[in-house]
Amino acid sequence: MRFIALLENLTGAIAKDCVLEPQDNRIIFVIRPGDMGLAIGKNGMNIERTRKVIGRPVEIVEYAETAEEFLKNIVAPAKVRGIKISKNSEGNTVAQVTVDPHDKGMAIGKNGKNVVKTRLLMKRHFDLENVVIA
Repeated sequence: MRFIALLENLTGAIAKDCVLEPQDNRIIFVIRPGDMGLAIGKNGMNIERTRKVIGRPVEIVEYAETAEEFLKNIVAPAKVRGIKISKNSEGNTVAQVTVDPHDKGMAIGKNGKNVVKTRLLMKRHFDLENVVIA
């Protein structure tokens, strides 16, 4: 709650969720649709100020009402070619995201950190058990 209030005071953007990700010591904020510009600020000023005050890496993802749109927002700026959401043999919901081959590294992230973020956020907001990036 303290981090959400801090983000809102520093940027003016409204946060829907805040995730402390201990593996990379980062904070991931999910913000209200349309508030991305406010959160980043002119020349990235607001997000940079937030990083300095918190003292950790900060990532911002714009929320969306559908799982497909939210997935696109999470993996951005990688270009998404397609998303397929289905149930596997155990009955778990799984999403397969196909990205442009040139953007695959960006979508996965160094040591898979973007995949971890994607799985974590999709589990919290849309109860998807797994996300596969192809």
